[in-house]
Amino acid sequence: MAEITPAMIKELRTRTGSGVMDCKKALEETGGDMDKAVEYLRKKGLATAEKKAGRPAEEGVVESYIHHNRRVGVLVELNCETDFVARTDQFLELAKDIAMHIAWANPRYISRDEVPEDVLERERAIERERALQEGKPANIVDKIVEGRLAKFFSAVCLLDQPFIKDDSRKVSEVIAEKIALLGENIVVKRFCRFELGE
Repeated sequence: MAEITPAMIKELRTRTGSGVMDCKKALEETGGDMDKAVEYLRKKGLATAEKKAGRPAEEGVVESYIHHNRRVGVLVELNCETDFVARTDQFLELAKDIAMHIAWANPRYISRDEVPEDVLERERAIERERALQEGKPANIVDKIVEGRLAKFFSAVCLLDQPFIKDDSRKVSEVIAEKIALLGENIVVKRFCRFELGE
């Protein structure tokens, strides 16, 4: 096993924002491989975020974003568990990033749970008809419809959208990483997007 040096721990902390002991353990578990250690910490962070998901989040901030051309503006309420975390640079940066993402991506809902049932049924019917018109076998139409619904969710649901600053991750994954880093549940409570002329 490679020797874990303070410089390695510092580099991993810089790349992930994780604590010293977590970085040391990740490097030990991965034999000093920096990329594997980053992946290890990301997986650990997502597991931590899932555990915290049910906790109440009633503190936080209302963040705004006005696009440079002043034609699009966003207000978003991002909640956490304590006002201490709400004042941290990491939390405030996340709130600003989410507001900017909403301005760019124009989601209609926060999560899949908010999509009204009549909208879902209409989308299912449209995609089923489309698949049948394309000559797809009837026995796989339902799977095709569900796959296309996943694309629909990634277009209209904030948490399912690819993140504006790193499209290899969804917005929900970016939030989960901050939950792991800050140790508190974080929830997008609501948002409002304004576009000139709409």
